[in-house]
Amino acid sequence: MIGVFDSGLGGLSVLAAIARALPHADLCYLADSAHVPYGERDDAFIRARALAIGQHLVDRGCGVIVVACNTATAAAVAACRSRFPRTRVVGVEPGVKPAAADSAQRHIAVLATAATARSERLARLIRDHAAQVRVDVEACPGWATRVEALQLDDPAFVADARARLEPLLAAGADRIVLGCTHYAFLAPSLLEIVAGRARLVEVADAVARQCVRLAGSNTHGSGRLELLASASPERLQAALPALGLGWLGQRLALPAQKVEV
Repeated sequence: MIGVFDSGLGGLSVLAAIARALPHADLCYLADSAHVPYGERDDAFIRARALAIGQHLVDRGCGVIVVACNTATAAAVAACRSRFPRTRVVGVEPGVKPAAADSAQRHIAVLATAATARSERLARLIRDHAAQVRVDVEACPGWATRVEALQLDDPAFVADARARLEPLLAAGADRIVLGCTHYAFLAPSLLEIVAGRARLVEVADAVARQCVRLAGSNTHGSGRLELLASASPERLQAALPALGLGWLGQRLALPAQKVEV
């Protein structure tokens, strides 16, 4: 079984990519919705939550765990790998490397939560893979919360997104990295603002390919999906069609369940 977790709905974008790549794999998604969003939390809190959730997924039989949250990856993926040495742990990092390699203008921008924007992990990614490229990092407070509220094209969000993107585009950024898994669900509105002047870069498909490499023969299960949440599991399940993921519901063996983590 492959376990995937996030603070809320954002990691569903990664889950969907894994489900498409591994149609017969057994999948378990856990939303820590009692503590969403992680982007405004401190690293110690995020690390404690990631370790608790990781233990829960290991106890449920997950042999691969995907930390489907850029903020949690930055704060806790190393701790998870240390705590669960027999479990393959996959993190999600902003696509700085492919964006920098692909940028014709040698100028990229990273949209991220406040926690990811200030993280040493992002700074190291930029040093290692974009040293010869101009990188603008833009913290986007409140964006993940809008996804949680399913306010994907709310006029207030569109105005805020335009105010953040237009200066980046005017300065010449031609690759816009979505540094939070929640932001994948905001892509339609972002694409309207970008209007062909830059390309959006996300990494869900790359994470799915890594899961294929790691899971190997263990990917042949019954194709079932379990949805778990630390609060309001009914909201998690109801969000699937609203996010264009109604097809995932066909893999559910049982309704979404609340778990104590």
